[in-house]
Amino acid sequence: MLAMNYRGPFRVRADHKPDPVIEHPGDAIVRVTRSCICGSDLHLYHGLVPDTRVGTTFGHEFVGIVEEVGSQVTKLKVGDRVLVPFNVFCGSCFFCQKELYGNCHNTNPQASAVGGIYGYSHTAGGYDGGQAEFVRVPMADIGPTVLPADLHEDDAVLLTDALPTGYQAAEMGDISEGDTVVVFGAGPVGIFAAKSAWLFGAGRVIVVDHVEYRLDFVRRYAQCEVVNFREVGDMAMHIKKMTDWLGADVCIDAVGCEAAGNAAQTLSGVYAMMQAGSATALHWAINSVRKGGNVSIVGVYGPTFNAVPIGNALNKGLTLRMNQASVKRHLPRLIEHIQAGRIDPKQIITHRVPLEEVADAYHIFSSKLDNCIKTVLIPPSAREVRAVASTALH
Repeated sequence: MLAMNYRGPFRVRADHKPDPVIEHPGDAIVRVTRSCICGSDLHLYHGLVPDTRVGTTFGHEFVGIVEEVGSQVTKLKVGDRVLVPFNVFCGSCFFCQKELYGNCHNTNPQASAVGGIYGYSHTAGGYDGGQAEFVRVPMADIGPTVLPADLHEDDAVLLTDALPTGYQAAEMGDISEGDTVVVFGAGPVGIFAAKSAWLFGAGRVIVVDHVEYRLDFVRRYAQCEVVNFREVGDMAMHIKKMTDWLGADVCIDAVGCEAAGNAAQTLSGVYAMMQAGSATALHWAINSVRKGGNVSIVGVYGPTFNAVPIGNALNKGLTLRMNQASVKRHLPRLIEHIQAGRIDPKQIITHRVPLEEVADAYHIFSSKLDNCIKTVLIPPSAREVRAVASTALH
């Protein structure tokens, strides 16, 4: 099969790899029809995630068609259209029983922290991901969701991570009616966090970034205010000035370990790797929120030390909530929102790229070229099926 192949930092290519096979009676093989490049994949691409091994296939956002099932699979059948949450989870452990699917205790040898994640290094279980023509899906009766007939594949692929993560970011902010919410980061997750904040009752939403085309997009898509941090001297002071000198009620860090905006953080966290990434956005969130406010963190950081102003959080009486999104828990409500027309996820897709051109796709997304917001990779087999269907219709 054709698959993305990681060859080291800033080096990926499309390569031929062996087709995945059923390894356990609970497995399924899914033929991928859509996969995405996530902002979190860029942390891998840039060499910032430990134990990212050469030869790995990335991709934790994918949908497809069930090609084969193991002998113990009862809830899926060959031919089902499915979306596969990025969490690999068992459904039965202590954490899964609490719907903390991102913290499953049985799918990752490093389970003292995160559970299993498709295509996200051996620190997340070492599973190959979906930037490929086929992918092995373990515990297939637990994770995958069969797509409703009226759900477009482009919407479905964004339900595997980006939209649920943005939605959970807003949920963890415990937004009350009329609250002012500040989202740091105008990537796909930040865009969806801003959009979701309105669904939870926000009265004002402000998004902070430094890339003008992303700010223009989120302003239109999420009907929010925007701030370019390159034009601001002191971010916390600026947010306080915008909020009658109190600070925002809720701040969301949707950036994570590669945040720009502070030279010392970037030097120590990204280049020297003395800490697990640049915590600039987290500093801004803690310092910009009001006393007694809420900080929600969905931006990805490494599993080791970060220099964060925890004393400020203590003295301000803040509530900090954070986690990997538990995708499966959010799907019923989010599908309902899509079907009701409250949110149209596929509008954020700006680039649809053949899987064969995955190296160019990563370069465009990483370098923020061509006004790229979200990239979808389409394997050759999916294009062939579409071509056959189009021919049959004519």
